[in-house]
Amino acid sequence: MSAPVLSVVVLSWNTKDITLACLAALRADTPRHAREVIVIDNGSADGSADAIAEHHPWVTLVRNAHNAGYAGGHNQGARLARGEFLCTLNSDTEVRPGALDVLVDFLRDNPRYGAAAPMLLDVDGGVQRACMRFPTLLTALCHDTWFSRFWPGSAIEARYYMRDFDHLHDRDVDQPPGAAFVIRRAEYLALGGLDEELFLFFNDVDFCRRLRRAGRLIRYVTAAKVVHHGGASTRGYGDFVVTWHRNRLAYYRKHYGGWVMPYLRAIVRMRALQEAIALRRRHRDPDDQRAALADLARCRREILAR
Repeated sequence: MSAPVLSVVVLSWNTKDITLACLAALRADTPRHAREVIVIDNGSADGSADAIAEHHPWVTLVRNAHNAGYAGGHNQGARLARGEFLCTLNSDTEVRPGALDVLVDFLRDNPRYGAAAPMLLDVDGGVQRACMRFPTLLTALCHDTWFSRFWPGSAIEARYYMRDFDHLHDRDVDQPPGAAFVIRRAEYLALGGLDEELFLFFNDVDFCRRLRRAGRLIRYVTAAKVVHHGGASTRGYGDFVVTWHRNRLAYYRKHYGGWVMPYLRAIVRMRALQEAIALRRRHRDPDDQRAALADLARCRREILAR
């Protein structure tokens, strides 16, 4: 059997319905470039793997006994893939017909570019402004804190979220939407794939940064469109907050060095204080307040644990 041009890797973790919808959209597409679809089920407990096998026997299904994470699952799929190009695709997406072919064509026609990503759409057709610039040390201070409410913190936050870009035309970007990302498979593997220390978050940011450091450009392509049910693939993850913060700390340590860690831990403590004040206002019942503050303290300890 000849090798496909594009290998699409979809992760599944307790998202049965949206994963089935994602695969149905891929099945409904009639690609010009030969394609294979690999689904890595990360130890789902909701019957996802059996449902995928029943409704989509045409995919290559891998059943992991445990959750290998976003980075580990995609790396696993990339090693199994046979295509010249690789697409890492979130399970909470529905690819519009022809979208992935457009991205493959762009990379074939533009060898200076290492990766390409589509426009993401809400279910109602609205454009998601999902491209971002690489986070800086000032981004860490301002993101989701009191500082973002006032200038210059608000300007730093606006720069990070690319609020100066309407997302309605093509352009080179630092970090495109990670929900659908196409790259040459050989280049993905040569860069070592996604960093598995960044279990769930910031692995796409780190990969884009390494790609850019290698001199490769990344393109946001509006002719390729993908519907994205934002956050649906991670909403049920119980340790979301702790994992997000720990992955962010690991990302900054990797790219700025260990000297930044006291600064970042101070920001975590400040953010926890901000949340504690909000919780006291939100919970008037003393028992509810104590329980919420105890949970916050647990999260802070786990985030700051070495």
